[in-house]
Order: sequence, then structure tokens, then C-alpha cells
Amino acid sequence: MSVKILVNGSTAYDVLLGYDGSFADAIDPSALDALSVSFFAPHYARHHGGTGANIAWNLNLLGIDPMLVTTIGTDGGDYRTLLEDRGISVEHVEQLTSGATATAIIGTDSSERQITFFHPGADAHGSFPDLSEEREDISHAIISPRNAVLMMEGVRWCDKYKVPYLFDPGQQVIALSDDELRFGTEHSAGVIANEYEWGLISSRLNITEENALLKTQMVIVTQGESGVTCFCEEGALNIGPCTPDQVVNPTGAGDAFRAGLLAGMQADWSRIDTLRLGNALGSLAVEIEGTLIDHVDCDAVWSRAEIAYGEKLPNLS
Repeated sequence: MSVKILVNGSTAYDVLLGYDGSFADAIDPSALDALSVSFFAPHYARHHGGTGANIAWNLNLLGIDPMLVTTIGTDGGDYRTLLEDRGISVEHVEQLTSGATATAIIGTDSSERQITFFHPGADAHGSFPDLSEEREDISHAIISPRNAVLMMEGVRWCDKYKVPYLFDPGQQVIALSDDELRFGTEHSAGVIANEYEWGLISSRLNITEENALLKTQMVIVTQGESGVTCFCEEGALNIGPCTPDQVVNPTGAGDAFRAGLLAGMQADWSRIDTLRLGNALGSLAVEIEGTLIDHVDCDAVWSRAEIAYGEKLPNLS
């Protein structure tokens, strides 16, 4: 039985900046051609992050075995050790001496809007490994933001070896061509994006959530504190939020959601249950500063989902 989930994504250091106000108030839509704006950020933190590492970390917390495919740089050794110490395989964590590990600078305002700058570092020179001999160990995959070339190599590998994958272009939507976005979407088991990202994808490909289903099984649009909507053959499934006890920083919530979703998919749960688990795990991520939750009490996660939705989640095993 296939037991691993392939996670193709970035490993990065996150610099988190917090702005006490609204980004929207400082931006004049009528003067975008002359845009030059600065935000004073009194809140600063630096943490481990990256979409691939975050998703793999959260899968591990749920007892799922991730196969992380990523690249780190000269300063990534400690991060690699951290992953290994947590029981996450680093066999396909490539380390290069051609640059630093990727860095994300993420600004968040008081309404949880975010502006992110991402420097790929060594990942710009990374490679995708030959996983053909490990195909039978892989049940599902996710293609998340990293070097766009390596994202598409992951897409093509999954397509060639018939691995059902979630296509998660995220911040790399603008780096992928229309043909790449279309190929990644049409060969996937589902597309996942936030509202803004889906707006870009649908506009560039001239598709709606409904006609996208002619090519892929589902379109998942995350909506932050409003929950998530999944468009699939069952219709539009609107899953309300799983409210956190407190909101510290939303960075990493989407990656935790994706881990919960993948865990449910691997267990062959219903779509509603997978989305609910994703929301429950994501709600834990916003309660901490940084993206790596130190420990998860699965009973508490299941209880949180039951309180939010009035029904128990199945067991993963």
C-alpha cells in the first residue's frame, strides 16, 4: 500500500513583519503608476518556513509520512537537521553551495492582508530527483510554490507516473506561463488557491470554477476567516471556518490546511471531512508566531472540528 505523500515545494526562512494599520488605506488605486509606499513595521520575527517544509512538517504532526522534495543553500544545514530530528526524511532535501536558502519577507496588516517578497536563493539552481523507483511508495502529491521550473518538473513527473496531485501555484502564479498553468490544472486531481490567486488563474485561463471541472476533479478556494469553498461534482461545498482561540499571525495557516486536506485524501475521506480537517489544523497555525507548530494533540484537533461542525471526523488510520 502506498503510504507517502510527495511534497514538492520550498524550504525557506521567513521574515515576518507586522503593520498596525491597513495596507489598503495607504494605496491610491488611481495612482498605481506612481506607486511608492513604505509601511512602518514595529513587529519583527524570523522563523523557519517555506511551503514544502511547512506542509511536510504538518503532515508529520498528523502521523503521515511526507516525501519532501526541496532545495536549501549554504545556511540550510540547521534547518535540515531540524526536519530530520522530527522524523521527516531529508533524502530528497538537496543542499547547494551556490547561494543562501530561500527567504520570504512577509508583511501582514491588522486585517490579515499580506504582501510577500520571495527570494528563491539556492532553489533557483535546484533539481528534481529521479523518484521512479519510489513511485509505489507514493499515494498523493502536492506541487506547491518554489522555483517554477521545478514545480513543472514535479507536475510532469506526477502526470507521467499517474500520481494524483494537488496543483498549488500560489505566489508563483505570476511566474508560470499560461500554458504551464493550464497544464498543471488540467492534469491535476485538484487546484487549490486563495481568492486572489484563483482570480488571477481564472482570468488568465479564461475559466470559471464550474468549467474548470471539465479538466480537474475539484477547485478549492480558501477564504481566510470565512472558510473555504470546494467546487466539485457534488456542487459548491461551502465549509465555514474553524475559529481559532486567538489570532497571532496567519502565515502558515494555508500550508497547515493543505496538510490536513492531503491527510484526508490519503485516507479516502469524503471531501467535506477533508476540508474540515484542513480548517481545524489551519486554525492552530494562526495561533502561533511562525509556521511550524511544535506539537499537535490530534484528539484536540478532532474535538475542535467537532465543535465547529457538529460532527465527528473519521479516524485517519
